[in-house]
This record gives sequence, structure tokens and C-alpha cells, in this order.
Amino acid sequence: MKDIGFIGLGTMGRPMASHLLAAGYRLFLHDVAPIPPDLIAAGGVACESARQVTQEADAVIIMVPDTPHVEAVLFGQGGVAEGVSKGMIVVDMSSISPLATKEFARKIGALGADYLDAPVSGGEVGAKAASLTIMVGGRERAFNAMKPLFETMGKNVTHVGGNGDGQTTKVANQIIVALTIEAVSEALLFASKAGADPALVRQALMGGFASSRILEVHGERMLKRNFDPGFRIELHQKDLNLALEGARALGLSLPGTAAAQQLFNACTALGGKAWDHSAILRALEVMAGHEVAAA
Repeated sequence: MKDIGFIGLGTMGRPMASHLLAAGYRLFLHDVAPIPPDLIAAGGVACESARQVTQEADAVIIMVPDTPHVEAVLFGQGGVAEGVSKGMIVVDMSSISPLATKEFARKIGALGADYLDAPVSGGEVGAKAASLTIMVGGRERAFNAMKPLFETMGKNVTHVGGNGDGQTTKVANQIIVALTIEAVSEALLFASKAGADPALVRQALMGGFASSRILEVHGERMLKRNFDPGFRIELHQKDLNLALEGARALGLSLPGTAAAQQLFNACTALGGKAWDHSAILRALEVMAGHEVAAA
């Protein structure tokens, strides 16, 4: 499988497509914005529509912001569904609704194609480094066919179950990330307000059971007050909305997730929807009337 369609060439999609081109895949590209010149220079072929991409390719990868965007790419005018053929594989690597994903998979399956939901974790840094974690839902045969491509874009690739299970895993990931960022923020704020050096507190915690990747990376961001976006608050809000909507449908209560979402909402009210999600600290600082000292 060498002819691949790639739809969505933004912050994540562009470096992911670049890795596939570097690995020798022939890419047919489409985006709402002009195709980046570096992808064309590397051998990518620009297409006028998602339908044209699909007609040229053996498999199609979609990487767009949210559920409505995926639906439009798949079933809108000039969409993937108009060009799909029997035996193709359609892969959505966006982070969207698990419930909608199951319906999208059913519709694509009715056209004779396989559908995989394969959201990623690792952000722009992981996309550029080809170190993404990829969580895949769908038929095992389709997963095995796409696995070499996934391994070109990421390092931790797991087939987690059927259609929708990839998106469910991503939502679970985002719950853990949000609550851990909140916990690190509260801990550093507590330490700073109590008069301790938050940098030394973090250093001590890194050697114990409280250690985590978020304490390491986002804790450093907080201390250096570097809130330039690696993963924007507005995108994490979208993911937590998926979690809370899913919880309502399942009759679950997710109080910690709801609290984290309220803090993200507070950041947005402060003008920070494009801040890095580690800036949840800033909402807590406003409530406390105290700013964590820079390291």
C-alpha cells in the first residue's frame, strides 16, 4: 500500500504527512488552506477535493479539528464517500466523538470500505518527532494493513478494539491529562503560597511517587511561565466536552473532569483559549490572588 490520501494539513497533519513522504509513500493531499510548499516539494500531489484524494489512493487519512469537520470531509459535497471504493481503508486520526465515530464507520462500511479511528496523543512535538501515541479502533485486518504507516508517524501504536474504542481511549487519555495538570497546578500554587520554593518542591517530587510526565514537562512550563501553546486550551476544552457528553449518555458522573473544564473555561474568560493547557495554573492564581514565582 503506497498511494495514500491525507486530508488536513494543519499543526498535526503537516508533520505527519511529511514523515510518510520521507518514508517513500506517495501522498495525495487536500486541505481547506493551500497545500504547504514543502509537502509538494517532497513529492506530494495536491487535490481539489476529498473525493479526488480518495479516488487516487488505496487508503485515506483524515486529520481535522472536530466531529463536524470529519463529517463534512466524509459525507459533504465532494467528500470521501463520493470517491470510496470497495476494499479501501479510511482512517480518521482526529480526536472526535466516539458515538459519532461508530455511525461514520457504519456508513463507510456500507460502501464496502474499512474504517479505523486512530486518534493520537503527543501534540505538535510528538507529530514533528514521529513519536505519537496512536490508539486504534476497528477491524484487525485493517489495523494490520495500516500499522506500517502508523509506525512511521508514531512510536506507541495500540489496537484497542472495535470502531469507537480508539476515540474512547483518547477521551480517557485527555481526562487523565487534564486532571493531572490541575493537580500539579494546585500543588505548586500551594507550595508557593506557603513560602516554599516551588522549583525545589517540584525537584523533590520528581523523585517520588508523585512523579509524572506532566510534573516534569508542564511543571517546568508553569515555573518558567511559558504558556506558548503546545496543546491549546480550546482543544482540551473540546476533548473534555466529549468526555462530559459521553458521561451524560452513559449515566456517569465525572466531577473531576467537570471541575477541570470549569478551570479551562475560566482561562478562556481571561483571554487564554490559545494558551497551552498548562496555563490552567493561571485560573487558580487569579482565584488565590497569588502568582507562583518564576524559577
